Amino acid sequence: MSAAPVQIPAVGRPKPLKVPPTEERTLRNGLRAIAIRRSTVPRAEIRLRIPAGGVYDTGDGTRARLVPETLLGGTGTRDSVAIARDLQRLGASLDAGADSDDLVVRGGGLAGNLPGLLELLAEVVTDAAFPADEVAIARDRVAQEIIIQRSQPSALASEALRARLFGKHRYGRPMPDPDAVRRIGPAPLRRFFEQRVLPRGSAIVIVGDMTPAKALDAVEGALGGWKGRSQLDKPSAPAPASIGRPTVLVARPGAVQTTIRLGGPALSRREDGFFSLALAVMVFGGYFSSRLVKNIREDKGYTYSPNTMLDHRRRASALIINADVGTEVTAAALLEIRYELGRMAASMVPQEELDQARRYLAGATSLAVQTQAGLASYVDGLVAAGVGLDFLRDFRRNLEAVTPKDVQDAAIRYLTPRGLQTVLVGDPAAVSTTVGAFDDLEQR
Repeated sequence: MSAAPVQIPAVGRPKPLKVPPTEERTLRNGLRAIAIRRSTVPRAEIRLRIPAGGVYDTGDGTRARLVPETLLGGTGTRDSVAIARDLQRLGASLDAGADSDDLVVRGGGLAGNLPGLLELLAEVVTDAAFPADEVAIARDRVAQEIIIQRSQPSALASEALRARLFGKHRYGRPMPDPDAVRRIGPAPLRRFFEQRVLPRGSAIVIVGDMTPAKALDAVEGALGGWKGRSQLDKPSAPAPASIGRPTVLVARPGAVQTTIRLGGPALSRREDGFFSLALAVMVFGGYFSSRLVKNIREDKGYTYSPNTMLDHRRRASALIINADVGTEVTAAALLEIRYELGRMAASMVPQEELDQARRYLAGATSLAVQTQAGLASYVDGLVAAGVGLDFLRDFRRNLEAVTPKDVQDAAIRYLTPRGLQTVLVGDPAAVSTTVGAFDDLEQR
């Protein structure tokens, strides 16, 4: 007896994203504070974003990279062990990192201990001491990390693509020299910290099991006395990368794989047309059911995990296409990537294919903001992008408004092969002849 056919239920209409109760306050020192109530667990998540990333480092970027590595190394009254012990007592955590634009301090802990965690955070960002022994440990670790990164083809490709996209702007600056990192002492880090780690222009996001007003009162009590005002000029936006330049080939003799990177300018989340571009990226290569994955992974078997993403910085956004392929299929894979790019521009995406990508992006965003940590990180990203919480509230409505013609228009403007820079990291002896048959090559 044959089994009855499986009936797949119809996909229902997506529900709008609901942003929990939110309050915002700007302190007298210029610090922007946003508090959101989410009572799933009795915890609170903190994200403090300070404009003190690599773009503000007038040197080689070493100071901006080392400050977050040593920020929790001690203050005027506590060493690193005491900070760790107090965090443990509070049932909390703190760590720091930096991107091109900002220093970001992340943390979380029991909601009832939020005032104590904020007091400790305030001490760290106002009185970091940069002890010599902590700096020595951090700089040796960072120098070793840079050496390891420079041995990785993905890091070499990213560095070469940044240089091509952003030119002499600090976004395009290479990784610091390991020897320069090893030579730096506490004094330059203290100066950078005093110049850049300041309340004005910074923002803190708190998501957790507490009333927003109470959380903002705790922020004001802990960080209201944070003083200082930056006198440094804001960096400018990078100049657009010129099109029609040769493909960069970064030499890795004997490599059995080629790392392919394509990139070009993109829209920020503040600009009209962003949602059309976001869906064009999803259809092309933004998820597992995309055209790029189907072509060069499923059909051709050239690579395992190609992907496409929008990389957002405060002063520029970029479209990035990634694929690691076997050396022998480098030229073929590059042609297929460009074929799929051209197909996006040449004809409109079928409605069903667009709807599938739309559902995926809406669902992925909904999942990303379900937890306290996820929502805190997402809102922190909106702060960095210079957009408000309306972006999240209206997310699905704006996705639903995108038509196949909108996607094609975005593809024509941002996904055409001639508008993208190409970087390859691989064996010149194995790929120069085949790729050189259709691309001018600039070997490094």
